[in-house]
Amino acid sequence: MTVVAETCRYIAKRPGIRGGHAHVEGTRIGVHDVIGLLQNGETVDLVIRCLPGLSRAQVYECLAYYEDHGAEIDLLIARATGQGIKAFLEQVPDVEPEPYDRLDPSG
Repeated sequence: MTVVAETCRYIAKRPGIRGGHAHVEGTRIGVHDVIGLLQNGETVDLVIRCLPGLSRAQVYECLAYYEDHGAEIDLLIARATGQGIKAFLEQVPDVEPEPYDRLDPSG
């Protein structure tokens, strides 16, 4: 079962792929992987070279998805980079901490 995000052509959420989080359709590349690279200063051209098979349109759609779902993607990036859930939640006051408390291994 594929659940395609709102009006995104290249972004999907599918149970069993990237933990059910948003990813580029037909790949195992998470939207948070693409956004994380861009946030670390990589260019769109370099992202395309680093992630073979990814098109420029897919990268830009990841950016569009991020524009609408920033807190979701920022949380995944924080988890992937080891920033920690609590530090992330301190920066994003409009996110309810309750569902994320169980994700933080530091307690």
